[in-house]
Amino acid sequence: MTSAAAARHPLPVPPPEAIVIAHRGASGYRPEHTLAAYELAARQGADYIEPDLVITSDGALVARHEPEISTTTDVAAHPEFAARRTTKLLDGVATTGWFTEDFTLAELKTLRARERIPQLRPRNTAFDGQFEIPTLQEVIDLSRRLSRELRRPIGIYPETKHPAYHRSLGLALEPRLIAALEGAEVPVFIQSFEPASLRELGGELPHPLVQLTDAGPVDVAAVAEYAQAIGPAKHLVDADLVEAAHAAGLAVHPWTFRREPRYLPEGDRDLAAELGRHYEMGVDGVFTDNPDLAVGAR
Repeated sequence: MTSAAAARHPLPVPPPEAIVIAHRGASGYRPEHTLAAYELAARQGADYIEPDLVITSDGALVARHEPEISTTTDVAAHPEFAARRTTKLLDGVATTGWFTEDFTLAELKTLRARERIPQLRPRNTAFDGQFEIPTLQEVIDLSRRLSRELRRPIGIYPETKHPAYHRSLGLALEPRLIAALEGAEVPVFIQSFEPASLRELGGELPHPLVQLTDAGPVDVAAVAEYAQAIGPAKHLVDADLVEAAHAAGLAVHPWTFRREPRYLPEGDRDLAAELGRHYEMGVDGVFTDNPDLAVGAR
């Protein structure tokens, strides 16, 4: 890698095998974005755990897939918060529910996580109501503890979710993330769909940046100007993209690999077969809800 961006944000020394990134934790087995899901992922062999970041009204970064939390918490069962149900434009899409930025951290801590897709993962509903919404700092602390306990690095792979939306509310994610990662002492990748967010973070932090994309074609030369990896939706990945990305100095971390038949592409009999094809193409990491299966296939 010869670009200035690569020099400022070097990738970790490449491991002998593709890294396994626990997508929202081991979310195939526990409700997503809970400390229990993250810990299980690490114990299943994941190299990184992934917290999606949103924010509270008092400026705390918390791990939720979206700022709207009706499908991932029991907020609807709390009558004291009924009046906070509202409709907002979330990146141009009218969205109705409860939003983290309308709660203090203390209020969010009274809620409990629920399985987001119970129709596909009924076993996970056994854990509904057991786990709090974790803060980013709690995820970092867990990563440190597990790194010591398992005697191998457990990194974090945070994503800034809807950063322009949060910025419009006066609750920018980036300054809080920069502060949280100072002295984190664990391996870190930072990801976002929004290049502006990555560019801002890249000006302050040394960690490698990952440009997410869910549509092609991927302009790897343009991404290499400011990032060190691409995170393409898995259907975009073929040998040509991997080769082009590597030639531009970019790692390739596709998403998301899940074992449920609904998520398997036609022709793949199981998750191991799908992962095997991508490993053979030379991807540098995979996002998965099932870290144990990804480690086994690797």
